[in-house]
Amino acid sequence: MATIHQATLTPTKLELLEAWLPGRHWYPADKAPGLQRVAACRFDDPAGEVGVEMIVVRSGEDGPLVHVPMTYRGAPLEDGEFFLVGTLEHSVLGERWVYDAVGDPVYIEALTTAIRTGAGQAEELLDTPDGPQRRDSSMTVRGTGMAADSAPAGRLVRVEDGDPAVVVTEAARLDVRRVLSAEPADGPLSLVAAWSGQPSTVLAVLY
Repeated sequence: MATIHQATLTPTKLELLEAWLPGRHWYPADKAPGLQRVAACRFDDPAGEVGVEMIVVRSGEDGPLVHVPMTYRGAPLEDGEFFLVGTLEHSVLGERWVYDAVGDPVYIEALTTAIRTGAGQAEELLDTPDGPQRRDSSMTVRGTGMAADSAPAGRLVRVEDGDPAVVVTEAARLDVRRVLSAEPADGPLSLVAAWSGQPSTVLAVLY
């Protein structure tokens, strides 16, 4: 379950991404003007400390669909400088450190578990003056695995920043896709996303 606060973000997530994406060697443009949020959903952090969100964005009406998983933390991620997207001020939670989630163990654990067990996105509750209100995610995700549970992914060993981003842990390897296409998964287990007007799209593959 993910609690969403009604808050003002300064700068906004899209403003952070407009500055960050052009600096990625895998991003297919020199700029990201008019970045739009196409769809998004969240994973749950069992400890309740880290926000985990998968966002699909595009620049303009015809730009490529780009998948950016992000984590939101109340303090810097240890050894996470390379993956820092930026910081923002959250009007409810204060300063937040925003990371490219491929380098965040909380996201990698949630992603691995979802793929192996066939789990989906977290239920979203909007925090309102009248109490928590359920909100539908604009994107749904589902793992293709059928395991009853998932062994821990283990410590992050290395991350190869690219498209896909290759994430190697002590017990798993994940390919996280960046620029999305309709290509099928090239591995036995994957995380598949769907949203309004978009057929099933693979976001990540587990080996």
